[in-house]
Amino acid sequence: MAEGDTILRAKNRLADALVGQRIAVSAPNPRGRAAGIERLDGLTLDRIDAHGKHLTFYFGDLVLHSHLGMSGGWHVYPRGARWRRSRSSAWAVLTGDRADAVQFGGPTLRLLRASRVAIDPQLTRLGPDILAPDFDVDRILALFRAADQSRTLGDALLDQRLTAGIGNIFKSEACFAARIDPWHPLSEVSDEDLRLVLEAAREQMLSAVRLGDRHRFRIYKHRGPCSRCRGTVHHRGQGDANRTTWWCERCQV
Repeated sequence: MAEGDTILRAKNRLADALVGQRIAVSAPNPRGRAAGIERLDGLTLDRIDAHGKHLTFYFGDLVLHSHLGMSGGWHVYPRGARWRRSRSSAWAVLTGDRADAVQFGGPTLRLLRASRVAIDPQLTRLGPDILAPDFDVDRILALFRAADQSRTLGDALLDQRLTAGIGNIFKSEACFAARIDPWHPLSEVSDEDLRLVLEAAREQMLSAVRLGDRHRFRIYKHRGPCSRCRGTVHHRGQGDANRTTWWCERCQV
Protein backbone atom coordinates (compact mmCIF):
# COMPACT_ATOMS: atom_id res chain seq x y z
CA MET A 1 0.00 0.00 0.00
CA ALA A 2 1.23 3.51 -0.81
CA GLU A 3 2.32 5.22 2.40
CA GLY A 4 2.42 8.91 3.21
CA ASP A 5 5.83 9.49 1.64
CA THR A 6 4.70 8.00 -1.69
CA ILE A 7 1.53 10.11 -1.64
CA LEU A 8 3.43 13.31 -0.85
CA ARG A 9 5.89 12.64 -3.69
CA ALA A 10 2.94 12.00 -6.02
CA LYS A 11 1.28 15.22 -4.89
CA ASN A 12 4.45 17.19 -5.65
CA ARG A 13 4.81 15.63 -9.12
CA LEU A 14 1.16 16.16 -9.94
CA ALA A 15 1.15 19.75 -8.70
CA ASP A 16 4.25 20.62 -10.72
CA ALA A 17 2.64 19.15 -13.84
CA LEU A 18 -0.93 20.42 -13.56
CA VAL A 19 -1.80 23.05 -10.94
CA GLY A 20 -3.00 26.36 -12.33
CA GLN A 21 -4.02 24.89 -15.69
CA ARG A 22 -7.34 24.09 -17.36
CA ILE A 23 -7.50 20.32 -17.31
CA ALA A 24 -8.99 17.93 -19.85
CA VAL A 25 -10.46 15.03 -17.88
CA SER A 26 -11.39 11.61 -19.22
CA ALA A 27 -12.20 8.20 -17.75
CA PRO A 28 -11.23 5.37 -20.09
CA ASN A 29 -12.14 2.74 -17.49
CA PRO A 30 -15.79 2.41 -16.37
CA ARG A 31 -14.71 2.87 -12.74
CA GLY A 32 -13.81 6.48 -13.41
CA ARG A 33 -16.97 7.11 -15.39
CA ALA A 34 -19.00 5.71 -12.51
CA ALA A 35 -17.40 8.31 -10.23
CA GLY A 36 -18.53 11.07 -12.58
CA ILE A 37 -15.07 12.56 -12.93
CA GLU A 38 -15.79 13.81 -16.46
CA ARG A 39 -17.70 16.65 -14.78
CA LEU A 40 -14.25 18.13 -14.11
CA ASP A 41 -13.41 18.40 -17.81
CA GLY A 42 -12.31 21.92 -18.74
CA LEU A 43 -12.06 23.19 -15.15
CA THR A 44 -8.93 24.75 -13.64
CA LEU A 45 -7.02 22.72 -11.06
CA ASP A 46 -6.45 25.15 -8.18
CA ARG A 47 -4.41 22.97 -5.85
CA ILE A 48 -3.70 19.42 -4.66
CA ASP A 49 -3.56 18.45 -0.99
CA ALA A 50 -2.04 15.33 0.56
CA HIS A 51 -3.15 14.02 3.95
CA GLY A 52 -1.71 10.68 4.98
CA LYS A 53 -2.56 8.25 2.20
CA HIS A 54 -5.19 10.49 0.59
CA LEU A 55 -5.05 13.05 -2.24
CA THR A 56 -7.62 15.77 -2.89
CA PHE A 57 -7.66 17.76 -6.15
CA TYR A 58 -9.47 21.11 -5.92
CA PHE A 59 -11.33 22.27 -9.05
CA GLY A 60 -13.32 25.25 -7.81
CA ASP A 61 -16.46 23.90 -6.14
CA LEU A 62 -15.61 20.28 -6.96
CA VAL A 63 -12.96 18.07 -5.34
CA LEU A 64 -11.59 14.78 -6.65
CA HIS A 65 -10.68 12.41 -3.78
CA SER A 66 -8.21 9.61 -4.48
CA HIS A 67 -6.93 6.79 -2.27
CA LEU A 68 -4.62 4.26 -3.93
CA GLY A 69 -4.90 1.33 -1.52
CA MET A 70 -2.71 -1.69 -2.12
CA SER A 71 -2.36 -1.56 -5.89
CA GLY A 72 -3.29 1.86 -7.24
CA GLY A 73 -0.88 4.46 -8.58
CA TRP A 74 -0.65 7.91 -10.14
CA HIS A 75 1.64 8.15 -13.17
CA VAL A 76 2.80 11.39 -14.78
CA TYR A 77 3.86 11.34 -18.44
CA PRO A 78 4.88 14.04 -20.92
CA ARG A 79 1.99 14.64 -23.29
CA GLY A 80 2.11 12.13 -26.11
CA ALA A 81 4.49 9.75 -24.29
CA ARG A 82 3.70 6.06 -24.18
CA TRP A 83 2.10 4.86 -20.95
CA ARG A 84 3.40 1.88 -19.01
CA ARG A 85 -0.12 0.42 -18.76
CA SER A 86 -3.02 0.16 -21.15
CA ARG A 87 -5.35 3.11 -21.62
CA SER A 88 -8.38 0.94 -20.86
CA SER A 89 -7.07 0.34 -17.32
CA ALA A 90 -6.87 4.07 -16.52
CA TRP A 91 -9.51 5.20 -14.05
CA ALA A 92 -8.74 8.89 -14.50
CA VAL A 93 -6.72 10.90 -17.00
CA LEU A 94 -5.96 14.55 -16.19
CA THR A 95 -4.33 16.29 -19.15
CA GLY A 96 -2.67 19.66 -18.80
CA ASP A 97 -0.58 21.82 -21.09
CA ARG A 98 2.42 19.49 -21.12
CA ALA A 99 1.60 16.35 -19.13
CA ASP A 100 -0.88 13.53 -18.60
CA ALA A 101 -1.56 12.42 -15.02
CA VAL A 102 -3.14 8.98 -14.89
CA GLN A 103 -4.61 7.02 -11.97
CA PHE A 104 -4.55 3.26 -12.37
CA GLY A 105 -6.55 1.27 -9.81
CA GLY A 106 -7.17 2.00 -6.15
CA PRO A 107 -10.21 1.61 -3.88
CA THR A 108 -11.29 5.27 -3.88
CA LEU A 109 -11.95 7.70 -6.69
CA ARG A 110 -14.91 10.02 -6.10
CA LEU A 111 -16.16 13.56 -6.45
CA LEU A 112 -17.11 15.79 -3.53
CA ARG A 113 -18.41 19.30 -3.19
CA ALA A 114 -15.65 21.47 -1.74
CA SER A 115 -18.07 22.57 0.97
CA ARG A 116 -18.40 18.92 2.11
CA VAL A 117 -14.71 18.09 2.49
CA ALA A 118 -14.47 19.41 6.05
CA ILE A 119 -17.35 17.17 7.17
CA ASP A 120 -16.78 14.13 4.97
CA PRO A 121 -16.67 10.96 7.15
CA GLN A 122 -13.80 9.34 5.23
CA LEU A 123 -11.59 12.40 5.60
CA THR A 124 -12.56 13.79 9.00
CA ARG A 125 -11.82 10.52 10.79
CA LEU A 126 -8.16 10.77 9.79
CA GLY A 127 -5.67 11.67 12.48
CA PRO A 128 -2.94 14.31 12.07
CA ASP A 129 -0.70 13.80 9.06
CA ILE A 130 2.70 12.47 10.15
CA LEU A 131 4.30 14.57 7.38
CA ALA A 132 2.37 17.80 7.91
CA PRO A 133 4.39 21.02 8.14
CA ASP A 134 2.62 21.75 11.46
CA PHE A 135 3.44 18.29 12.86
CA ASP A 136 2.72 18.27 16.62
CA VAL A 137 4.06 15.13 18.26
CA ASP A 138 2.36 15.92 21.57
CA ARG A 139 -1.05 16.07 19.89
CA ILE A 140 -0.47 12.67 18.28
CA LEU A 141 0.87 11.26 21.53
CA ALA A 142 -2.36 12.30 23.26
CA LEU A 143 -4.41 10.41 20.65
CA PHE A 144 -2.33 7.26 21.22
CA ARG A 145 -2.86 7.56 24.96
CA ALA A 146 -6.63 7.92 24.48
CA ALA A 147 -6.67 4.69 22.44
CA ASP A 148 -6.89 1.12 23.74
CA GLN A 149 -3.65 0.65 25.68
CA SER A 150 -3.72 -3.12 25.21
CA ARG A 151 -3.04 -2.69 21.48
CA THR A 152 0.48 -3.44 20.40
CA LEU A 153 2.60 -0.53 19.25
CA GLY A 154 3.05 -1.82 15.70
CA ASP A 155 -0.68 -2.32 15.26
CA ALA A 156 -1.53 1.13 16.66
CA LEU A 157 0.94 2.85 14.31
CA LEU A 158 -1.17 1.66 11.37
CA ASP A 159 -4.38 3.19 12.77
CA GLN A 160 -5.00 6.16 10.47
CA ARG A 161 -7.32 7.68 13.08
CA LEU A 162 -4.33 8.18 15.39
CA THR A 163 -1.88 9.47 12.82
CA ALA A 164 -2.29 9.40 9.07
CA GLY A 165 0.36 8.19 6.66
CA ILE A 166 2.30 5.42 8.38
CA GLY A 167 2.03 2.02 6.72
CA ASN A 168 3.67 -1.35 7.02
CA ILE A 169 7.10 -0.21 5.88
CA PHE A 170 7.58 2.73 8.20
CA LYS A 171 5.86 1.00 11.11
CA SER A 172 8.74 -1.46 11.08
CA GLU A 173 11.44 1.08 10.16
CA ALA A 174 10.46 3.57 12.86
CA CYS A 175 10.39 0.98 15.64
CA PHE A 176 13.77 -0.30 14.50
CA ALA A 177 15.28 3.20 14.39
CA ALA A 178 13.99 3.90 17.91
CA ARG A 179 15.10 0.44 19.16
CA ILE A 180 11.58 -0.29 20.44
CA ASP A 181 9.87 -3.68 20.24
CA PRO A 182 6.72 -3.24 18.08
CA TRP A 183 5.07 -6.06 20.02
CA HIS A 184 4.93 -4.12 23.29
CA PRO A 185 1.39 -3.09 24.26
CA LEU A 186 0.97 0.67 24.38
CA SER A 187 0.63 0.46 28.16
CA GLU A 188 4.27 -0.68 28.33
CA VAL A 189 5.63 1.98 25.96
CA SER A 190 6.69 5.17 27.75
CA ASP A 191 5.75 8.59 26.42
CA GLU A 192 9.42 9.19 25.68
CA ASP A 193 9.72 6.00 23.63
CA LEU A 194 6.46 6.60 21.79
CA ARG A 195 7.66 10.10 20.93
CA LEU A 196 10.94 8.62 19.62
CA VAL A 197 9.04 6.21 17.36
CA LEU A 198 6.74 8.91 15.95
CA GLU A 199 9.63 11.30 15.32
CA ALA A 200 11.63 8.49 13.69
CA ALA A 201 8.70 7.69 11.39
CA ARG A 202 8.43 11.33 10.33
CA GLU A 203 12.18 11.74 9.82
CA GLN A 204 12.50 8.57 7.73
CA MET A 205 9.43 9.29 5.66
CA LEU A 206 10.64 12.81 4.89
CA SER A 207 13.95 11.27 3.84
CA ALA A 208 12.04 8.94 1.52
CA VAL A 209 10.20 11.94 0.05
CA ARG A 210 13.54 13.59 -0.75
CA LEU A 211 15.41 10.49 -1.93
CA GLY A 212 12.66 8.39 -3.56
CA ASP A 213 14.01 5.01 -4.64
CA ARG A 214 17.43 5.92 -3.24
CA HIS A 215 16.10 5.74 0.31
CA ARG A 216 17.31 2.49 1.90
CA PHE A 217 15.32 0.42 4.38
CA ARG A 218 17.17 -1.10 7.33
CA ILE A 219 14.71 -3.72 8.60
CA TYR A 220 11.69 -3.99 6.26
CA LYS A 221 11.99 -7.23 4.25
CA HIS A 222 15.55 -7.62 5.56
CA ARG A 223 17.10 -11.02 5.01
CA GLY A 224 19.92 -12.27 7.19
CA PRO A 225 21.15 -10.97 10.57
CA CYS A 226 20.39 -7.49 11.87
CA SER A 227 22.60 -4.86 10.23
CA ARG A 228 23.06 -3.13 13.59
CA CYS A 229 23.67 -5.91 16.13
CA ARG A 230 23.81 -9.14 14.07
CA GLY A 231 20.79 -10.46 15.95
CA THR A 232 18.01 -12.45 14.28
CA VAL A 233 15.46 -10.50 12.24
CA HIS A 234 11.92 -11.86 12.49
CA HIS A 235 8.71 -11.12 10.65
CA ARG A 236 5.10 -12.14 11.18
CA GLY A 237 1.57 -10.80 10.92
CA GLN A 238 0.38 -8.36 13.58
CA GLY A 239 -3.02 -7.00 14.58
CA ASP A 240 -6.48 -7.90 13.34
CA ALA A 241 -5.44 -7.17 9.74
CA ASN A 242 -2.41 -9.47 10.11
CA ARG A 243 -0.07 -6.92 8.53
CA THR A 244 3.53 -8.17 8.54
CA THR A 245 5.95 -6.57 11.00
CA TRP A 246 9.75 -6.87 10.81
CA TRP A 247 11.92 -6.52 13.92
CA CYS A 248 15.19 -7.60 15.53
CA GLU A 249 14.88 -9.79 18.59
CA ARG A 250 18.10 -8.47 20.15
CA CYS A 251 18.35 -4.71 19.77
CA GLN A 252 14.65 -3.79 19.92
CA VAL A 253 13.62 -4.04 23.55
